[in-house]
Amino acid sequence: MRRFFLALLLLVSLLYSPLAAVAVELTPQCDRLGEFHHPISTDSPLTQCYFDRGLVLTYGFNHAEAARSFQQAAQRDPDCAMCYWGMALVLGPNINAAMDSATIPEAWQALEKARLLSPKASQSERDYIQALTQRYSLDATADRASLDIAYAEAMRELSQRYSEDLDAATLFVEALMDMTPWDYWTPSGEPNAHTMEILTTLESVLARNPNHIGANHLYVHAVETSPYPERGIESADRLGDLVPASGHLVHVPSHIYIRVGRYHDAAIANQRAIEADRAYLSQDHAEGIYTLAYVLHNYHFLWASATMEGQSQVAIQAARNLAARVNRRMMRQPGYGTLQHFYVLPLYALTRFGKWDEILRQPSPAPDLEYPTGVWHYARGMAFVGKGELEKAAQELESVRAIASHSALKDVTIWEVNNTQSLLQIASEMLAGELAGKQGEEERAIAHLNRALTLEEALNYDEPETWYSPVRQSLGAILLEANQPAAAEKVYQADLAQHPENGWSLFGSMQSLQAQGKLAEAKAVQKRLETAWQYADVTLTASRF
Repeated sequence: MRRFFLALLLLVSLLYSPLAAVAVELTPQCDRLGEFHHPISTDSPLTQCYFDRGLVLTYGFNHAEAARSFQQAAQRDPDCAMCYWGMALVLGPNINAAMDSATIPEAWQALEKARLLSPKASQSERDYIQALTQRYSLDATADRASLDIAYAEAMRELSQRYSEDLDAATLFVEALMDMTPWDYWTPSGEPNAHTMEILTTLESVLARNPNHIGANHLYVHAVETSPYPERGIESADRLGDLVPASGHLVHVPSHIYIRVGRYHDAAIANQRAIEADRAYLSQDHAEGIYTLAYVLHNYHFLWASATMEGQSQVAIQAARNLAARVNRRMMRQPGYGTLQHFYVLPLYALTRFGKWDEILRQPSPAPDLEYPTGVWHYARGMAFVGKGELEKAAQELESVRAIASHSALKDVTIWEVNNTQSLLQIASEMLAGELAGKQGEEERAIAHLNRALTLEEALNYDEPETWYSPVRQSLGAILLEANQPAAAEKVYQADLAQHPENGWSLFGSMQSLQAQGKLAEAKAVQKRLETAWQYADVTLTASRF
């Protein structure tokens, strides 16, 4: 993820630099975002408002727009030291983006201006500014990790000195999280080095102010990859309404909802986020990372959420809307494999819902796009299996296998988290398994799907999950077709542990229980299915199409 965002940073720095503009249009009023307030030394109410707005946007990861707000604040009060502190702050790294070396001089310039104005600031503000000096160095050879550690230590000291300042504590936590982005839990579910300090600090903030925007946001990300994502439910429920105009903050609760089985709530959160961002994009804003990445993330998440609750029309349309927003030229550049993944999402969506004829009407991608071409062959192969045209399916399988063997695909990644060769290897095993099942070779089908499951489990955490359809939902269906309902039941139980209350595996679980004569248990699962599938527009006959 970080390399993709860094690539975006390098591109965007050529198009737009948050501090490069000589002037920012002055609007007569400041559109305050939520009820957040962090008082600073200024006699200008508009400066205070724009500063608050900038910090909210920072908490919402819209750093370019935050920079604009801090600029607006400074233009109304040129003596505002904290306004320049804010400009420097947003140019630093975050959990989704590494430090862009091209912006270091700008960050240093803003920080120097803040230091120059420090005599007009309060002592706590001078301490904020001094802490931030640990984050940057004009020395091009300076070690980034050492700077991040120094900044985190400075923020720890600041938060301890001003223990009632909840923003100091929250920014300290963010500094800790930036040191090991998205690496807060071991594969076995144990907390990593700073995780417990992250959690206890955020919980202390939330105990004193349950509606703190930054603390709720960071808490969601701190626990979503943990063995107990339900710890983030309260923050998720609060966060969605705290800043309705911030698309990303409206979206963030879905990171918890999708992990705890609240798929409809996740879908609604992303629909609301899309609308919020549509309003934001309708205004005159320079394009930046937020528009190139975060906005697209909402469509991706809507597709995933709607899929898990059986809303085929919503899911397929979300996938198409996402693909339509992909920059076709940019997705061919090194480091932009994520855009290729977004581009082929409609094929995955159509496959998930068994839209076989529609898949076969899709044109082939350009031959230079290996990963999309591999997905196209996979989708066609699944369609031919679904239609009983097994020779054609076998031909498509050979095409998928040939492309999946290309080692160059290891360098085409999704968020720098998983590579596309791994995805096409899963695809080839999935297609081989479904084809073998249709050919009546059930044991071979099960073997292929077990290999697909092993490959899927080797993928790194990402949300939405990088592979589009849980393999266990297909494996369980094949086991039922092979008259192995007890084995299928265990497979569905495992999938429900990973994807709670999803209708696909609830349906398969019900079938497996019925096949074993466990009718009372099957009836109980059926009731859960009715709740899980209440918004669905498809009828299942198996746990996969």
